[in-house]
Amino acid sequence: MTDRFVPDKDMMTVAEALARLDARLSPVVGTEELGLHHALGRILAEDVVSSVNVPPHDNSAVDGWAFCRADLPADGCLPVVGRVAAGHPLDGPLPRVSAVRIFTGAPLPEGADTVAMQEDCKDQGESVVLPIRLSEGDNARAAGEDIAKGAVVLHAGTRLRPQELGVAAATGRSSLKVYRPLKAAVFSTGDEIRDPGTELAPGCIYDTNRFTASGLLRALGAEVTDLGILPDRFETIRDALAEAARSHDLILTSGGVSVGDEDHVKPAVLALGSLDFWRLAIKPGRPVALGEVAGTPFVGLPGNPVAVMVTFMAIARPMVLRLMGAAQTALPRYSVEAGFAFKHKPGRREYLRARLAHMDGRLVAAKFTSDGSGVLTSMTWSDGLVDVPEDRGDIAPGEMVDFLSYADMMR
Repeated sequence: MTDRFVPDKDMMTVAEALARLDARLSPVVGTEELGLHHALGRILAEDVVSSVNVPPHDNSAVDGWAFCRADLPADGCLPVVGRVAAGHPLDGPLPRVSAVRIFTGAPLPEGADTVAMQEDCKDQGESVVLPIRLSEGDNARAAGEDIAKGAVVLHAGTRLRPQELGVAAATGRSSLKVYRPLKAAVFSTGDEIRDPGTELAPGCIYDTNRFTASGLLRALGAEVTDLGILPDRFETIRDALAEAARSHDLILTSGGVSVGDEDHVKPAVLALGSLDFWRLAIKPGRPVALGEVAGTPFVGLPGNPVAVMVTFMAIARPMVLRLMGAAQTALPRYSVEAGFAFKHKPGRREYLRARLAHMDGRLVAAKFTSDGSGVLTSMTWSDGLVDVPEDRGDIAPGEMVDFLSYADMMR
């Protein structure tokens, strides 16, 4: 006997699933030109090439005096022939064997190559005594030091954060070509499902997955249409899918794609398009349905609340980002110390809900007490997931593990 987990032959690893998605998917949304004030969070649809040097001229990094290092006499004393402030360059080149008062960001006059900090100088009014220990180029910034004219400063597929907008502005761009938001339709199915705020009948439960999935999509920048709760009737689900496909770029749901008598999502999708049912070698999760409804991509996540978030992170998030035009879809990984013991059967990838804490200068992950995929409160308790790959064995306290942050998942 062995305790090794052996996946069924039709199970695939997360890496295999992502490779298939990468090969199949491309952006499905159009593009538009937006001003910088409105482009935050959008995905760039073009490379941004700088038309200028940044900075556009040699300039001073400090407040002080600018001069030519080769002209500095042994006593360090030079006559002061002018004053240069940001936006007010010296009229003409710097005369030989002289200095100018200069301020941070001001353009260096032609002929000057070095700046002495004012704290190290002795101002004598019409002359200044400069430190002789300085080397040529000290405290001076060269034109194009940050960005050279003609350089690609931002690449297509980049999600625009405040710093990317600043870089675009530095090159003189006032607007950018970006992808339009992905339009996603989300619905739940089940005669037992009820909307929060309504009275629960016997045998019924409140809908949670629709709100979790919608929130995850919106966090990525998608525009979500909530189709509500659809009853367990084939015709109703089929007609709702057909209508959603006409005006959306993605349809996402959870549960209802198995082969039970009341699981009508699968036949409804097949009546309008195609469905590829993937059984993933992961825990929690496993069943994920991918396909298309009248040409519109469809993803069906598992029904358990925790599995919805885990499979969204592992599969749906990269899929959504690719459809939105993003070039980078992989989540950052952080190496942290395990503050727990865990028995793992190699052959299956597991995601453990974990919370991080600083302990004696170390970043340590504590594991949630239960591994149940229906315990949604474990996702509010935790900061992210410890990723246990297929080929890893048991984890002992103090070993290093990979941690995936929820904060990174939702952007």
